Amino acid sequence: MNLARLPVRCSGHCRPLTLLLAAGLCYGASAAAGTGYYLVSTYPNAGQRAVDFKYWASALDGVPLLAAPELGLSYNVNSRWYTELTVAGFRLGAGSTHLDAVEWQNDVMLTQGELPFDLAFHTNIERATDGSGSIAIEYGPVLQTEVGRTQFNFNLFLQRELRTSTPQVTELAYQWQVKYRWKEQLQWGVQGFGEVGKWNDPLPRAQQSHRVGPALSGSWALGGKQELRYEAALLVGTNTAIHGKTFSTRIQYVY
Repeated sequence: MNLARLPVRCSGHCRPLTLLLAAGLCYGASAAAGTGYYLVSTYPNAGQRAVDFKYWASALDGVPLLAAPELGLSYNVNSRWYTELTVAGFRLGAGSTHLDAVEWQNDVMLTQGELPFDLAFHTNIERATDGSGSIAIEYGPVLQTEVGRTQFNFNLFLQRELRTSTPQVTELAYQWQVKYRWKEQLQWGVQGFGEVGKWNDPLPRAQQSHRVGPALSGSWALGGKQELRYEAALLVGTNTAIHGKTFSTRIQYVY
């Protein structure tokens, strides 16, 4: 789910801009086929499976707390192909959490050591569960390279809703990371995410969404093929011109 394109609801204390956003997008969730606050990094280990729990919570100025738990099952079909099926929930403020979307992610490695960087192609298809039949897709290149113990990632994604009552446009999103791999259990760095509007006609800078912040990750071997992986990030920036903070975390049980 892409928070930058979520509807917002707010009380009488909202800023005028927030009220305008709420008026235009109020009371309906839409599919946004986005990996949102989780960096895509693809290095399949053939035959490996995982239970994948993700959660983000975002506090935007003048908007009730937004939160989204996700639960997925992933499978590395071979050394080049990673696939994952995810169900995503959503909660606004003190309301109850409801099922929001079902997502199917596929990442395919296009290079494996032939170039100074590794390249994969990412797709994520999302279907809303609100009865609208809305379907959206995200796709694009995933790049990663290393210099010593420092890892660099940069992803550039196109996002498009395939079934929607609004005019269909293709939007551009990005992800990046710089991470120092100190040891398996503890690695740290900085992550950034953003959406700029139409791929061929970006929004004015003040209306774009850009978030950046520190991130931690690591893993513990549990014996045999079993492994526990974690990621956590605290991002600060804007979503559709509204400033706020977002905490995201991801825990994977690999077997």
